[in-house]
Amino acid sequence: MTIEDRGDAKLVTHALAQDTLSRLRDAETEQVGFRKGLVKLGRICGYEIIDGAMETEYVSIETPLTETTGQRVKGLDDVVIINVLRAATPFVEGLLKAFPRAKQGVISAGRDEEAGRGDDGTFPITIDYVKLPEIQEKDTVIVADPMLATGSTMCAVLDEVLNEQPNPEDLFVLSAVSAPEGLLRVDDEFDECDLLTVAIDDELNDEGFIVPGLGDAGDRAFRTT
Repeated sequence: MTIEDRGDAKLVTHALAQDTLSRLRDAETEQVGFRKGLVKLGRICGYEIIDGAMETEYVSIETPLTETTGQRVKGLDDVVIINVLRAATPFVEGLLKAFPRAKQGVISAGRDEEAGRGDDGTFPITIDYVKLPEIQEKDTVIVADPMLATGSTMCAVLDEVLNEQPNPEDLFVLSAVSAPEGLLRVDDEFDECDLLTVAIDDELNDEGFIVPGLGDAGDRAFRTT
């Protein structure tokens, strides 16, 4: 098993995930490499969710030579992936390689940088667009955002996801890098979530950015700097 329990969060320790994250952190990794890295990391994390959280069942299979018994993953048709625009788009592209039949939702959410962080360490969040599929109790829901910093955005997104919807059987908040403050905030407000990340970084700086982090994932992926 390459998912380790770290208290407030679970850490993806798969060697390829860690290797890919190291390349994403590198300031010399240009746009194309960065986007491809997020896609690759999303795919790896998707496979880890399948391996660590989804059940299998034995099935009878007729091969070209004889009948035998094999295993299949249960619940692959009951997956919902929520894309937190915009940085999560390539990350979700990778997840869809692991869950090609997943239903998809989109939430455009961003923090108000000019307003600055409040006394509680959070930013005001603006939700511009929400389009979600119907969520069933049996579903596995994955809310994907490469960066979990203060937790402000993710908490606002989860409010939208769970608004007038049943609590799904499994609810994952998936990130590439997370700050301890953000993990604590989301865990405090949404203890029904499983927080899954590839790295728990050291801290947030005064501007609310993760350190060491990997910079602004959206700007690096979409070349808007």
